[in-house]
Amino acid sequence: MRLERLLALIERLEDATLVLLMAVLVALAGAQIVLRNLFDSGLVWADPTVRVLVLWVALLGAMAAARQGRHITVDLVARALPARLAAPVRALTDLFAAGVCGVLAWHAARLVAMEWSAGTVAFAGLPAWIAQLIVPVGFAVIGLRYLALAPRRFTVGAGADAGASR
Repeated sequence: MRLERLLALIERLEDATLVLLMAVLVALAGAQIVLRNLFDSGLVWADPTVRVLVLWVALLGAMAAARQGRHITVDLVARALPARLAAPVRALTDLFAAGVCGVLAWHAARLVAMEWSAGTVAFAGLPAWIAQLIVPVGFAVIGLRYLALAPRRFTVGAGADAGASR
């Protein structure tokens, strides 16, 4: 019961962070457009901030999609198979995706560690490792969610939507 409440809290925090960052992204990009077109100026830090926000929004969105079992997947073979054969194929696909995400998370974490030790600055005094931190975290979370999804593919009636929480 406590684990379920914790997971629900994490889900709400992920969603709230995604919405907040998306709102900031749209507002900042819109402000840049207005400032450039109407006042022939702009905010020096806005463009790199928008690029970092796009990275964060993309990975948070991918985390949410994986949480709901709605992340993009190649399921051509599984769709053509009968349900009893499709479940193991989908589970294998999930395990493969988890492995790929694990490798990406590992190497992204190495990159973040190198940026931290080098003291690289992304822009406006923001350390590069902070801007990049979502990459290893995002891929690790997505990989763990795929890993958790694989066994649920075998539950009765789970099919392609085994991970959907809504």
